Formats: sequence, C-alpha cells, structure tokens
Amino acid sequence: MPNLPAQMTVIAISRPGGPEVLVPETRPLPVPKPGEILVKVEVAGVNRPDVSMRSGSYPPPPGASDLPGLEIAGEVVALGEGAARHRIGDKVMSLVAGGGYAQYCIAQDGQAMTVPPSLSMQEAGAIPETLMTVWHNVFERGALKAGETLLIHGGSSGIGTMAIQLAKAFGAKVIVTVGAQDKADACLKLGADHAVNYKTEDFVEAVKRYTDSAGANVILDMVGGDYVDRNYEAAAIEGRIVQIAFMSGALKATANFAKLMSKRLHHTGSTLRPRSIVEKAAMVAAIEAKVMPLLRDGRVKPPMDGTFPLERAADAHRRMETSAHIGKIVLVV
Repeated sequence: MPNLPAQMTVIAISRPGGPEVLVPETRPLPVPKPGEILVKVEVAGVNRPDVSMRSGSYPPPPGASDLPGLEIAGEVVALGEGAARHRIGDKVMSLVAGGGYAQYCIAQDGQAMTVPPSLSMQEAGAIPETLMTVWHNVFERGALKAGETLLIHGGSSGIGTMAIQLAKAFGAKVIVTVGAQDKADACLKLGADHAVNYKTEDFVEAVKRYTDSAGANVILDMVGGDYVDRNYEAAAIEGRIVQIAFMSGALKATANFAKLMSKRLHHTGSTLRPRSIVEKAAMVAAIEAKVMPLLRDGRVKPPMDGTFPLERAADAHRRMETSAHIGKIVLVV
C-alpha cells in the first residue's frame, strides 16, 4: 500500500456565493468504508451542478461530501473491505457523490471504471458524470433507437458533446441548438447533422424542416422555462422529452398539454446524484458493456475546453459561467 499522508488539500465552499467563495483548506485524508476505494485524484471534472452547489441551490444529499466535484480520474491507493473490482495502483475514472475537488477522494468500487489506454487522464476526468447522465437519460429513459432523431439543447456543453457522439455511434440523427457559430461548427465537426442558432432561428421550425415535419423522437432539455411548450411542438408522435436541468432559471412553465395527449408524448426527467449506489452501479455495468468499446476504440472522446490547477477552481467556475466554453473544463491536481 502506498505511504499516504494524514492530510490533504481540498477546495471548499466557504459560504454560498460566487466563484470567490471556493477556497483551499487542509482536511484529514478520508478512509474508505466497505465497498469503497480511495483515489489519489489527478483530474476532477467541473460541471454545472458544482456551480449550483457553490451558489447554495444544490445541497449535497445526506452522507455526501460537502466539497464540490462529481467526477474524478486518478490512481487507487486504498481499498475498503469487500472492494474487489479494482486493485491498488489501478487508474480509474468515477462518478462520485461529491468531494472531487481534492487531492484524494472516496469513490464507490462499483461505480469506478478502468481508464482505457485511448484516453488521457484529463479526458478520463471529463467523462463519468456526462457519460452516465447521457446514457441514462438519452438511452435508458429516452430509449433512443437507430434511425430516430435526437434534439439536444445546449449541444456544445459537456453533456451535449457526449450526447452527439453516442447518438451518432448508435445510428441516430442529431439536431443541436447552440448560441454561436463557433459552437455550431464544433457540434457539426463532432457529427451532429444540423445545428440551430437559437438566437437567430426558431428551433421548432428548424426541427420540423430538418425532419420533413415529423419532429424529434427524443429531446434532451437542460433549459426548461418556455422550452417546455416549444419542445412539445417540436416533438414527434410518441416523442420522449427528457428534462435534466433548468438553466433558464424557470422551474415552472406554461404548456399546451393537449399536445401531450394528441402526440402521445412522454415527458420525464432525472437527477443523478441522489440515485442509489445499486442504481448507479447498474448504469456503470450497462456503460461498460455498450459504451466502453467505443471509448477504447477512440470513437468517443470528450472535447476539452480548458484545464485549470486545483487551486484555481474559482477561475474554472468563472469560465463555465460565461457559457463560452465548448466541451469540458477540468481541474488538474
């Protein structure tokens, strides 16, 4: 077993607020419980839920770390009782319930995935949260099939860029909405069939045009607000709308529910963090069977926007809050 320090540097949330509330602290090294592993973090992904947690609108679930950071990549340095999937020295990437902004982090043995040689550690640290979010919402809840059309709002985000690649790999057509030409170009380069600039074009009309009026079979929405009603307009008969965030800030919406009935729509949604350990392990098992071959072959890779040292987490959050980023932002420990 590696000679481990007693303490570590973490980035804590000193109080709810802007990026400046992210401050370095020294804390004791966490000890893995049964079924857990301790990972020496090399890279931590930065995601929208981290920003929400920092601002005070996304508190950690009971028992989870009060530190931000929901995905990590690094080296296994200690095993809890019964942790048998990984060995000390293994390079892993994992979804975590929090605590990723640190030199060491606890992960569930059943949720950690071995990093394939095709990925750099920075890419590995940018994958678990987005990959599990996309897999569960687009393919498990949304049941996207080959030949169908997926509409992705926020196509150039970490989740959007992962969704484009997976949807195309499994034979679907992809339409994205973006707010700038450079984002449209990036999405088309990744394989999206059409990109709609929502600032200059009505996405409902564009979707109908691109689908010969049939509409989108699955819609992945992280905007909410008035998009809810417009998604019902843009959806195909038997369409599935999957809600994963409300970046518009509006948690309520007015919608024409007659469309829900006449088109036989399904409007569902989910959040990943509160899901049980068993449910997350089942998602990982499905991903290892269906998606890991694509990662190993280099057919799916997270586009990287930028890297920041751990101590500059505040700058990483500022970058994310500009919404100018294309792809993933990570912290390097």
